[in-house]
Order: sequence, then structure tokens, then C-alpha cells
Amino acid sequence: MTKPIEVTDATFEETVLKAELPTLVDFWAVWCMPCKKIAPFVDEIATDYQDKLQVVKLDVDGNTQTALQYNVMSIPTLMLFKAGEPVERVVGFKGKAELLSKILPHLAP
Repeated sequence: MTKPIEVTDATFEETVLKAELPTLVDFWAVWCMPCKKIAPFVDEIATDYQDKLQVVKLDVDGNTQTALQYNVMSIPTLMLFKAGEPVERVVGFKGKAELLSKILPHLAP
């Protein structure tokens, strides 16, 4: 099972913005209950689409610079990046099917 990669303010540019694959970023925090509820879906997506999608997690408490840069005002927020640009944003708890409906149109067939 492929787990999401932990990123920080320091590693965000290299890991996300310069990534060859589309990258799903899970902005979360340890104390956030909706973040904990959505985490299994994010983990499953990381495994199911590992050849087409990179999945990373950014703890907003320790990495405020990146969260502020992308106007993350509530968590969980999931953002999909392609070629270094955000192309999709999902805010709040969503089911796996709803997450996939936002992500899959951006992945190569």
C-alpha cells in the first residue's frame, strides 16, 4: 500500500510544484476530526492511482507559509496540482466517490 508523502514548506516546491505526476495535496492537522475521517479515502486513492497520481500531506500547523500561500482557510482542504498549478480544490469532508469525481478528470487515461 502506497502511503501519502509528508511534505513541508521547505519541500513543497520540489515535491509538488515540480512533480511530473499530478499531485493531490491533503492540507490537514492532527487535531482535525474531519481530516482523520477523510484520511482513509486519501490513503486508498494514493494506492489505487499510484501510477497516475502522487498524493502528499501537509500539516498546516507546522507549515503555515504554504497553507497561507494557497488560501487554505479551513481543513481538510485537498488541492490537485498539475504542472505546478492548482487545478482543483475540495474543502471539507467528502466521500471517496466525490473526491474521485474531482480528481479523475485531470488524470491521463
